Amino acid sequence: MSHPHPELGTPPKLPKGGLRVTPLGGLGEIGRNMTVFEYGGRLLIVDCGVLFPEEEQPGIDLILPDFTTIRDRLDDIEGIVLTHGHEDHIGGVPYLLRLKPDIPLIGSKLTLALIEAKLQEHRIRPYTLEVTEGQRERIGVFDCEFIAVNHSIPDALAVAIRTPAGLAVATGDFKMDQLPLDGRLTDLHAFARLSEEGIDLLLSDSTNAEVPGFVPPERDISNVLRTVFANAQKRIIVASFASHVHRIQQILDAAHEYGRRVAFVGRSMVRNMGIARDLGYLKVPAGLVVDVKTLDDLPDDEVVLVCTGSQGEPMAALSRMANRDHQIRIVPGDTVILASSLIPGNENAVYRVINGLTRWGANVVHKGNAKVHVSGHASAGELLYFYNICKPKNLMPVHGEWRHLRANAELGALTGVPKDHIVIAEDGVVVDLVDGKAKIVGKVQAGYVYVDGLSVGDVTETSLKDRRILGDEGIISVFIVVDSSSGKIVGGPHIQARGSGIDDGAFTAVVPKVEEALNKSAQDGVMEPHQLQQLVRRTVGKWVSDTYRRRPMILPVVVEV
Repeated sequence: MSHPHPELGTPPKLPKGGLRVTPLGGLGEIGRNMTVFEYGGRLLIVDCGVLFPEEEQPGIDLILPDFTTIRDRLDDIEGIVLTHGHEDHIGGVPYLLRLKPDIPLIGSKLTLALIEAKLQEHRIRPYTLEVTEGQRERIGVFDCEFIAVNHSIPDALAVAIRTPAGLAVATGDFKMDQLPLDGRLTDLHAFARLSEEGIDLLLSDSTNAEVPGFVPPERDISNVLRTVFANAQKRIIVASFASHVHRIQQILDAAHEYGRRVAFVGRSMVRNMGIARDLGYLKVPAGLVVDVKTLDDLPDDEVVLVCTGSQGEPMAALSRMANRDHQIRIVPGDTVILASSLIPGNENAVYRVINGLTRWGANVVHKGNAKVHVSGHASAGELLYFYNICKPKNLMPVHGEWRHLRANAELGALTGVPKDHIVIAEDGVVVDLVDGKAKIVGKVQAGYVYVDGLSVGDVTETSLKDRRILGDEGIISVFIVVDSSSGKIVGGPHIQARGSGIDDGAFTAVVPKVEEALNKSAQDGVMEPHQLQQLVRRTVGKWVSDTYRRRPMILPVVVEV
């Protein structure tokens, strides 16, 4: 198995007749999926998603792929193929279209409806091409065929990309539920037909590659939900992804059966479920869904609230309920259902929310204690079947952390894919398909781009380090006035602390040390304010470290008069 090397350099020019594949997100992480295909100087992008921040990224709203490598080639982009409507596959589209709004978007009806609603908030009217399974479209130099795959959102598609370099297939996120709620199966017949043609490179979903066996069917959850609804004494609050139409349908069906009314809470949930209902993907009995404002008029045992926050996102509705920072107050006897799996990295945040809800008396039902969710990603057993059907000549695991990518690679090897034809890459690693062989040829920039409010890309790793220090250790400010001609102190030092746990009175011990250091620097002729600030920072920082074993942020201000 080939794998990235830390010494990888800039990739060479793509050989004539070769296909270049550059993942800009989604490899080595869960989310931010984006892959660029290049042939004959033209580009095709498959997906453009976001990654949601973790605890060590305070203040960040979203994390985008890095568009640097394509920023100067926007006119070469033939289109963006969107495999399905989850945020980790479409959330970055508005930020890419800000650079060039007329890049065509290609996807299924529901996927395009979800991204169009999102783009409306950014005041972008996109060029779109709606496609369906079995359809084949020429997108510039790329001949694309779209294949139905089953996932945790309707209308998901895989895409087969034909060029003279060969046939590449990107699965998107998929599983092989044999009894899907909407009756739409992963089209194994189409994949078998492509196998007969010869799949030169298969990019396959790795998220569940470590999980043995098969994903249970979605419909198994319905009976569990009925049991929860039958036993619930007061309100039922369900947290789910705002795009998980199948799960919401099951909630609506259970609510209708047990005589409850449903209200959607949160802008994204209201918007997405409205779109799904209008397009016929969500079947809503008349009178079942009501406005959240009318719930006060209903008895608690007739209420179901559907909201976001199943991953412990700090600003989502459920987290705010757990923190008593929401108009909906949890009371003893409420039942809360977390109808989703745990995305790796979110465990602490989710359990913090569960503990908060339990503290207020809620009965919390989650995947750890009841079967209220099944994954949308193929497990190892399904992937083995899939590879035996596809028989790819080259395999490139995508969509997963390192452990998932390696597990997926091992599955491919078990089914007969030669190990030297299995490419384990990471974000930014460039893979060329030339003469039927895929290999790593270099690496391009593919770091995190942070969205913080209206700021895109302005927050750096250094900024986040400063935020973490402020959050963990606090800040100490030192204000000093010096004579511009002699460098001697004429005012201060005045020292104050915030969030450091150190009383301001304790700093009387370090004031002589600061004065001594500044006086010595004046004698040495050092009077430049920046140098004096660095001297103060070192002096105070060493004292705090020696005395308290802490490392707060030291903010010195030196003013000349």
